[in-house]
Amino acid sequence: MSDSGHISQVETPSGKNAEYENFPVGSILLPARLRPHVATFYAFARTIDDIADSPDLTAEEKTARLEGFERELRRADGRPGYEKATRMAASLAETGVSDIHCRNLIRYCLQDATKNRYASWQEVIDYCMLSAAPVGRYLIDLHGGSSAGYGSSDALCNALQVINHLQDFGDDYRTLDRIYLPADWMAESGVNIGELGKDRTSERLRVVIDRCLTEIEALMRDARQLPGHINHRRLKLEAAVIVRLADRLAWQLSRKDPLAARVTLTKPEAAICAMRGLAGSLFPSR
Repeated sequence: MSDSGHISQVETPSGKNAEYENFPVGSILLPARLRPHVATFYAFARTIDDIADSPDLTAEEKTARLEGFERELRRADGRPGYEKATRMAASLAETGVSDIHCRNLIRYCLQDATKNRYASWQEVIDYCMLSAAPVGRYLIDLHGGSSAGYGSSDALCNALQVINHLQDFGDDYRTLDRIYLPADWMAESGVNIGELGKDRTSERLRVVIDRCLTEIEALMRDARQLPGHINHRRLKLEAAVIVRLADRLAWQLSRKDPLAARVTLTKPEAAICAMRGLAGSLFPSR
């Protein structure tokens, strides 16, 4: 069987690509020599996420494939169908970055295969620490570290993950029967689960969204410190842009109905965020 045949038996491409993300993937702000490694990491992460989100696979099938990616990441023995894990292992060996970030991404995908409800905000954050925080941690390690550890990076990545949950909670419920909104907050507001499948957000559900946005703002207060902590100048600029994008998306979600239409930034809005982020990083106010 050809390589493409093996891949088609393992991968389940969703069609999502870097343009779908809330942050620039491998942008020109990053050093050219590291962009191929970032692209390899993104391809690995996108592939396992697509497997976890596939509506055509059972939980058992998802688990088997994801465990195959973990084995290949660890062994790098060229197992057919798991080429993205093979390339990821080679990238990690070349750069000296630990595989813990990739393994944590696999852990969240395994969780997504079997868990579709979250009881509390803390459970949501625990999930984000596996699904989002490893991305920032990988980038920091790849670019030489941070003067203040991972804390502000975790805050930014977790905020972006919850923003994504708010953007997509209707689709997540309708297509995957998966709900990332805290169940206790929904119960306190009297939200019926079926409301997530409507085309308009109810007042009760709006209360839950706004509580999430309040927590996002708390995360962003920490996240806004991230550019000042990063050692690598170009990643510092990238982080400054992403902070601006996250702030703007949260602002949009506070004013728009995510069930009526997916809340995103237009290209001009994203460009303005990028310019403001760069300006703020290059010319910080005294």
